[in-house]
Formats: sequence, structure tokens, C-alpha cells
Amino acid sequence: MTGFKSQDEFYEAGDRVYLPHLSVDCVIFGFHENSLKVLLLKWKNGPWCLPGGFIKHKESLDQSANRTLKERTGLTEIFLKQFHAFGEPDRENGKRAKGSWIGKRFITVGYYALVEYSKVFPEPDLLSSECKWFDVNAVPDLIYDHNQIMNKALETLRLSLNDHPVGYNLLPEKFTMPQLQKLYETILGETLDRRNFQKQMIALDVLIRLNERKTGGAHKAPYLYRFDKRKYDKAMKQGLRLSF
Repeated sequence: MTGFKSQDEFYEAGDRVYLPHLSVDCVIFGFHENSLKVLLLKWKNGPWCLPGGFIKHKESLDQSANRTLKERTGLTEIFLKQFHAFGEPDRENGKRAKGSWIGKRFITVGYYALVEYSKVFPEPDLLSSECKWFDVNAVPDLIYDHNQIMNKALETLRLSLNDHPVGYNLLPEKFTMPQLQKLYETILGETLDRRNFQKQMIALDVLIRLNERKTGGAHKAPYLYRFDKRKYDKAMKQGLRLSF
């Protein structure tokens, strides 16, 4: 929604700028202090919602989702995946939008993004008063079907752990094996066997063990790792065969 000076200017733009009846909603996940977070916006004088937006006439769905992500987080080149379309006839019950085009029925396409929490400095936009992180287990009642969208994104992310690696966009550049395991456990909502987890991660051949250990810990502090970006990207394209 950048480029507009006021809400009225945005509403008046209407279908001159945007496709009618179609939107995107982004579930932006971040990992911080062993907690999986989701980024939410608070409408001015209204409820909380997922960051979303509309598709411009000469813009693809992916381009629109990436633009929305950049506007909310300032980040680019982030892992972003389309996961579901939401089009129930009553999904926007209680809609109070101003203007004819935005007040009509919309089908929304859901994307989820994985971002490094420490690099995100969320800011509200023209239509919102707040933008901040929530623990996924403490999300308030959201507008329309946005709770359903968020839960579907989390379900999809959990299922994807068996097919694709995660962590590159959620952990710092250098991390320990316990940190990586805690990330997976937090996403899955369950405890994993330490030896089996480490064995599977090493077998993926996407990690590089560094000749340094985590400082400030015990005498036998764990080694630090980083992702091999080339192999990580290859695994993202070709898929994995894991069993979490």
C-alpha cells in the first residue's frame, strides 16, 4: 500500500490499480527465544489481522506477496511459499470496508514466509495502528478467517519438515545443533530424540560444522554449524525424505 498518502486516496484507487475480488494474505513466521512467532497488524480502531494486500494489474501473485512482505518487514529474497486459497462465501462476515470495490467479496491466496526475527523492524501501514510479533500459541482473535489461515499455514509448515529443510531464514548464521533441534521441536510442538535428530540432520549434507564452539557455555560447549547455501537450495528444490 505504499505510494498512497491517505486512506481515502487508497480506497479511491480501487480497481484502477488493483484486481477486483482477489487478495493475498501472508503468515510471516519468526523464531525468537525458543518461540515461534507470527507477525500481526492491528487495524485502526479495529481487530488484529494478518499482513495482506491486493494484486496490482501488472503484478503476479508471487510479486504481490513479496511486495507485501517487503512493506511489512523491509526484507527481500526471503523464503515464501503459497500454501492455500481461501474462498468461503461468508469468510468476510462483518466487513466494514469503505468504498464499493473493497467492500465486495474477496478470495485470498495464502503465503507463509520464514524470516530471521532479529532482522525485522515491523511498522504499521496506512490502514493499521500497530504491527508486532505474537507467539503462535497466544494469537488473539483475528479478523475474518485469519485464524484459520494462520493455522493452515502452521499445519503446512509442519508437514513440510519431512520434505524440505528449514532454518536458513529462522536462525542466525552460526548456530548449534541443540538450537536447530529446538527450532524443529518448536515448530512441531513435540520433543525429538537428540541422537536421531542429529543423525538425520548430518545425513542431509546441508550443514557445515565449524572449527569453533559456542562461547559462554560449559567446558564441552557444542560446535557451531552453518548451512551450506548451495546444498540447502538444492535440497529445497529436490526435496527430502525425513520422518518427523
